[in-house]
Amino acid sequence: MTKAAFASIVLAAGKGTRMKSRLPKVLHAIAGRSMLGHVLSCLKTAGAMETVLVTAPDHEDVRAEALNHVPALRSAVQVRQLGTADAVKAARAEIASREAPVIVLYGDTPLLRSETIERVVAGTDNGTDIVVLGFDAADPTGYGRLLTDADGHIEAIREELEASPSERAVTLCNSGVIAFRSAALLDLLDDIGNDNAKGEYYLTDVIEIARSKGLASSVVECSEDEVMGVNSRAQLAQAEALMQHRLRLKVMAEGATLVSPETVYLSADTAIAEDVTIEPHVFIGPGVSIARDAVIRAFSHLEGAAVGERASIGPYARLRPGASLSEGCRVGNFVEIKNTRIEAGAKVNHLAYIGDARVGQGANVGAGTITCNYDGAAKHFTDIGDGAFVGSNSSLVAPVTIGPGAYVGSGSVITKDVDAGALAVTRSKQSQIDGWAARKKRAQSENASNNRGNKTAAGG
Repeated sequence: MTKAAFASIVLAAGKGTRMKSRLPKVLHAIAGRSMLGHVLSCLKTAGAMETVLVTAPDHEDVRAEALNHVPALRSAVQVRQLGTADAVKAARAEIASREAPVIVLYGDTPLLRSETIERVVAGTDNGTDIVVLGFDAADPTGYGRLLTDADGHIEAIREELEASPSERAVTLCNSGVIAFRSAALLDLLDDIGNDNAKGEYYLTDVIEIARSKGLASSVVECSEDEVMGVNSRAQLAQAEALMQHRLRLKVMAEGATLVSPETVYLSADTAIAEDVTIEPHVFIGPGVSIARDAVIRAFSHLEGAAVGERASIGPYARLRPGASLSEGCRVGNFVEIKNTRIEAGAKVNHLAYIGDARVGQGANVGAGTITCNYDGAAKHFTDIGDGAFVGSNSSLVAPVTIGPGAYVGSGSVITKDVDAGALAVTRSKQSQIDGWAARKKRAQSENASNNRGNKTAAGG
């Protein structure tokens, strides 16, 4: 089914003072993505043909983040914080000529789903002029109440400070998300006044104004969690927990095994194929893809990495941005990989750091090996050829190439290229002193005896 074309206005001018942060509220992250990023991605999936972002005058970083998600985004500035209707007015000129529906929503609702946006917009198709997204609240305290008639049409949205005792008993609440049948309906904003307890222009007042003009308003409902707004660090943590639960259910439904789901952290863009197994206490940051039949063992940390089919990672492995692991390779315990391609069948199994490098097909990198990729000013590349064998506790000083099938002896510091099939060893020749251990012990015993004698002579 073809999605309905619509425009959107995202309100993101709030300062978020309860977050106690220098960072604008909508830029705080949930599952590795800003709250604003979640909302904009949701709109994109739902099919928004145009989005206008409303920010405060000094929120250049908010606008920059929005452009990362919607390059064609248009923006407007709310000069003073005079309420939600005032914020929408700031964006009205950007979409005034549009005939399509317009939906207004907020940049701090990261759990909103694209299918819910589609339902709200679709509600305007049957001639309804305004559609409000509502929810049934377990505790409605603090929310605006949706007051409906016997036919389910909305008569008013009453803010709690303005509500009567009977109206406060209503549990059907306003999420703040409102869709208008066309941009022309935004002209109703001019009739909104600020005669209320806060002296602000409430967007919610548009319902009574529309009703007085013979226009119809209806409600579409969703779960309370989905429209949760984030105004504090505690709510940020709560939203994170809800998002993680959602993401875990999604990847398991798509065929991945999470041995202990509640201990696995996923990001909004995590891509996990069928028959992947993820053991407990794994952190997956942004930019990670994991191909089918791969195994991510316990206590591993992945970010900006691609894991190939049948690869095995960890336990206690760290994949940093630019790590690319091919089919069937192995990265073991306490191994860190950064900006490196590990090719098919290669192994880096123990206690190693491989950065800015290539490890060729079937190569083996021994325990304790590191690529010395940084000279204090620039990064340099290490190339380990197909089938090469690097012995334990070796240092490969970049730029350097280990040829295909070459061997590096354990404990070597390699500063020059090693030819294909050659053996490179740089450690000192081993020597032996017979009887040294016995002489060492006798000397220690004599020293201890002399020290005791000196203490006795001194009256100790």
